[in-house]
Amino acid sequence: MRKLALSDDILLSVDKPARYIGGELNSRDKNLDDVDIRFVMCFPDVYEIGMSHIGIQILYDMLNRREDTFCERLFSPWVDLDKILREKNIPLFSLESQEAVKDADFLGITLQYEMCYTNILQVLELSQIPIYANDRGEEFPIVIGGGPCAYNPEPLAPFFDIFYIGEGEVVYDKLLDLYKECKKNNLSKNEFLLKAAQIDGMYIPKFYDVTYKPDGTIDKFTPKYDKVPSVIHRVVVQNMDTVSYLSKPVVPFIKVTQDRVVLEIMRGCIRGCRFCQAGNVYRPQREHSLEYLINYAKTMLDITGAEEISLSSLSSSDYSQLGKLLEFLLEYTKERGINISLPSLRIDAFSLDVMSKVQDVKKSSLTFAPEAGTQRLRDVINKGITEEDILNGSMEAFKGGWNKVKLYFMLGLPTETDEDVKGIPKLCEKIAKNYYSIPKDQRVGKISITASSSFFVPKPFTPFQWAKMETRDEYLRRAHLVKDTMRQQLNQKSMKYQYHDAEVTLLEGLMARGDRKIADVIVSAYKNSAMYDSWSDRFSMEYWNKAYEETGIDPDFYTLREREIDEVFPWDFIDCGITKSFLIREWNTAHKDKITPNCRQQCMGCGARKYNGGVCLESAN
Repeated sequence: MRKLALSDDILLSVDKPARYIGGELNSRDKNLDDVDIRFVMCFPDVYEIGMSHIGIQILYDMLNRREDTFCERLFSPWVDLDKILREKNIPLFSLESQEAVKDADFLGITLQYEMCYTNILQVLELSQIPIYANDRGEEFPIVIGGGPCAYNPEPLAPFFDIFYIGEGEVVYDKLLDLYKECKKNNLSKNEFLLKAAQIDGMYIPKFYDVTYKPDGTIDKFTPKYDKVPSVIHRVVVQNMDTVSYLSKPVVPFIKVTQDRVVLEIMRGCIRGCRFCQAGNVYRPQREHSLEYLINYAKTMLDITGAEEISLSSLSSSDYSQLGKLLEFLLEYTKERGINISLPSLRIDAFSLDVMSKVQDVKKSSLTFAPEAGTQRLRDVINKGITEEDILNGSMEAFKGGWNKVKLYFMLGLPTETDEDVKGIPKLCEKIAKNYYSIPKDQRVGKISITASSSFFVPKPFTPFQWAKMETRDEYLRRAHLVKDTMRQQLNQKSMKYQYHDAEVTLLEGLMARGDRKIADVIVSAYKNSAMYDSWSDRFSMEYWNKAYEETGIDPDFYTLREREIDEVFPWDFIDCGITKSFLIREWNTAHKDKITPNCRQQCMGCGARKYNGGVCLESAN
């Protein structure tokens, strides 16, 4: 019998005790006395969300392949257990060994979205690990962060020992080998960090000084020691098939948010949407081979018994072997009653051929992302699709038997006008008219169109990183304009509109664009009870407004101000592969309402060719 960290009476008193017991199918079990490194991998949100993330599963599987390493999982405890752990002074523990996190060698925290930042402090505090890296002695684990938000690590810099910039499969082995060597030679944590700083992709915040100009913008970002690099280079997997696929995914005890097999078909994107951080920082596009994916899919479906498989990528339509992959999946899943999910499809590539292949599969809503309501604004953001593409693509979908469509838009994009905003419901109306132009006996009931809009956040390493955000009131005015205009449409009863929280958006913008000063705001908000900020029923702007008062930080400085071209960004010391000159060129092109060809049409010299992989090699041949 496994010894659990929590007693039966505690487990029976909290919601979903299976979140905290571990022992699931394919979870790893190693003796701590038999390994050199104990690595606790944390997703700073609840179990159901963290276990839906393929990145955690990939790293968990990869690190546990090392005989000298035991990688365990950790998720943020929900508020009921949080309270009990504090009251009873029980240190936070990992799922596998049920031992205290503070006794591990590494605490790795994935940074998937900005609204989890207060949960990072929760995990540290409940683990009885000092929040600030400078307060941690030799007895505490090395805290390392990675993931999309690590591309601007500065708001979190005081809390982390290391940030891993790039893809996890590349240098973790080198880092852990170095740690073992340093441990064997009785080197201090600081000596290890100095050596780690010389590994590509490793950013150690304590080894850098930041100075500011009188106007509050950054003056210089400089390393403290000669051996510490002035630029951190992102690390990239060049050949995707060299990555070992998940042979034994952990199968959760309870239903998770994305209860399906996720098949990562490629990384990166050829499209170059100017608002999209992932499309820029994950360049170049690199594909898995068809053979790799077929073997991967068989393994995952057979082991998990999942009822759905989802193809994961930034733009699935651009996978060169999509037709053949679907051919296999349809044959393999048909008798098993498994649904195939095809997210991230572009309307212009959603051809009749693909539709005919999936028409026998259970039909859920089709999801498209026009992003903007007018062609002018779609050109500004370099979406690369026309209204004709949207209408023709949706018509093909309707003919294939779909009658539910979800459309994703953004409000507050650079150069947006009220006409662009009104274009959202007008586009929905055109799609509805298209559907009702099909003879009644050939339609599948009434059409249902759900339009959703998020509010624009200018992210690091995008051509729009110089753009400003709008105020809360302006964001809401535009959302209400969409809603009012939708009510004027002939087919308004077939349309539904929803929009994101404007206050959360502005807070996300603060975290995405902030410098080290923002760390004080995060700590203050956390002490004011901010936690689970991505959960609408837990979020309170009151905690953050109080934090602004306590720290003297003006959030408008980070969100409502358009940047000068020569301003030093908090993330400028990171080389993500895309050159700043390319981003400036794209920023200027956007203001001319012009599009840029995608990577397969023409190489635009973004800088990613230096990685010597993927689509960059295709265009070189």
